[in-house]
Amino acid sequence: MRKKLLREIPSYLFIFLGCLIMALGMNLFLVPNRIAAGGLSGIGIVVYTLFNFPVGMTVLILNIPLFLISWKVLGTSFGVKTLFATLCFSFAVDGTAFLEALTYDMFLATLFGGVFVGAGLGLIFRQEATTGGTDLAAAIIHKFVPSFSVGQLLLAIDAVVVLMAAAVFKQYEIALYASVSIFITARVIDFVVVGINYTKAAYIISHRSEKISGRVLKELNRGVTELKGRGMYTGMDRPVLMCVLRSRDIPHMKKIVQEEDPEAFIFISDVREVLGEGFSYEQKR
Repeated sequence: MRKKLLREIPSYLFIFLGCLIMALGMNLFLVPNRIAAGGLSGIGIVVYTLFNFPVGMTVLILNIPLFLISWKVLGTSFGVKTLFATLCFSFAVDGTAFLEALTYDMFLATLFGGVFVGAGLGLIFRQEATTGGTDLAAAIIHKFVPSFSVGQLLLAIDAVVVLMAAAVFKQYEIALYASVSIFITARVIDFVVVGINYTKAAYIISHRSEKISGRVLKELNRGVTELKGRGMYTGMDRPVLMCVLRSRDIPHMKKIVQEEDPEAFIFISDVREVLGEGFSYEQKR
């Protein structure tokens, strides 16, 4: 148990670093320029602008009922790391709120705010965690309305937050900047986690394919297809697992394969477009 805890320390340090980078992006660029780029942090920026209430505290307060509902509806699948990341992000945002804005140029704030937030989220996703918020909200809604994918619901929630901010501030140009920031954030997340493209196809060759596919189906909720393969050197038949994943799921998939078969052969390729259950319009963080 002690060794396991020691192995997890670097993971939590990366989560903390990711939260700090996100907080800097918020306070140096997005908050002072009122760019509410979706999510609970976007709501936090609106509340801060109207009532001067701390952004981090708003995010934390809104996350509490989401965690409680998730616990009841989804079980504890969101994990300790997500809870840790949520707390770290909330306190990091308020803890760095004293910093002065680096720019009030809307274009620069949109660009660098998106880069900072995306880089921070990418580091957090690499540790198999999230900052809660709209991820949990979308997962909860998807549980009751499965006809909409999590990605579609995330897109809808972010759109509502952006439009709400535009209506409150009565500056619809801000909504355009927020949309650009969301796009930049998503692209940077993809780059930090696994590469420029959001969706990846993983091919796994292992003699423990049943174990690996079972865990991918259960833990990642992604379909796995078994292809028939043959090693030309050995002349032996061996199954090849193919699975299309979101970029943020790649670290978890690698961990599963490593635990089940350290000698497995894996290669990951870019996928330009994926249409079908679980992926339509899911080019989203």
